Amino acid sequence: MNILVTGGAGFIGRWIVKRLLDDGHDVCVLDDLSNGRAENIEEFRDNPKFEFILGDVRNKEMMENLFKDVDICIHTAAAINVQESIENPQRYYDVNVNGTFNILEEARKKDVKVVLIGTCMVYDLSSSEAINEEHPLNPKSPYAGSKLAAENLALSYFHAYGLPVVITRPFNTYGPYQKSNMEGGVVSIFIRSLLEGKVLNVFGDGTQTRDLLYVEDCAEFIVEAAFNEKAVGAVINAGSGKDIAIKDLAVLICKDVERIKHVKHHHPQSEIPKLLCDHTKAKELLGWEPKISLEEGFEKTKKWIKSAEL
Repeated sequence: MNILVTGGAGFIGRWIVKRLLDDGHDVCVLDDLSNGRAENIEEFRDNPKFEFILGDVRNKEMMENLFKDVDICIHTAAAINVQESIENPQRYYDVNVNGTFNILEEARKKDVKVVLIGTCMVYDLSSSEAINEEHPLNPKSPYAGSKLAAENLALSYFHAYGLPVVITRPFNTYGPYQKSNMEGGVVSIFIRSLLEGKVLNVFGDGTQTRDLLYVEDCAEFIVEAAFNEKAVGAVINAGSGKDIAIKDLAVLICKDVERIKHVKHHHPQSEIPKLLCDHTKAKELLGWEPKISLEEGFEKTKKWIKSAEL
């Protein structure tokens, strides 16, 4: 098939692209490289089934041209920084809502399936229970609000026009090609600190938990959702089904409590006490379950960070 992956030079996007190419599909990546990186997709450049276009989902004319020969659009392009969304909500509305609207309009005209990559941040994260797709919603940042608005818009196209739409909500994804600065995830940040001989900074008491999903498992989930007709019209979570306290994560990674330092959170109001995914629906609809353990995922991530520094 011909697959368009928006944001395909991003962390999760590049793994989706790799999986699709490995499966023999023709893949076109659209990315403005504001968050994604050209080096993420460098290995695909010589593949005749791969095409890269530098562009923005907000460009309507570009969207019209891109959708001429597309069978499925996997829409990962988004503005994703929570704190930045609080400081600049207009950009998040423009990219995440208007950009999604442009994609849905072109998809509607040409009857192209759209797989939207959502976020667990749309949920009410104040409870201590595992989060399934029926869990209450309570977006607490313009980022989360714009992502939920994009989801609702996509589902409205499913109901009003019969457009095949799938909504995916991955939890805390980590692995190779994730940024390891403060824009990255906690796993990559901790591993980089370990490799550089620095202390691992844990915000607060470290009892806050995260459900950590290895990125290749996440990409497999999204591709499975894209090709499974049972997923059309559905909202589907993806996570490991296990959570770990950040203080325990730090110990697991560095094996030395003396190298762990508890620090004040620079945005304490945005801290989430517990994140735990219930992925029962993904298992039932798609037959999907994560395969990579935390320990194996950490080793793969560490190996990549080491190689990227060479």
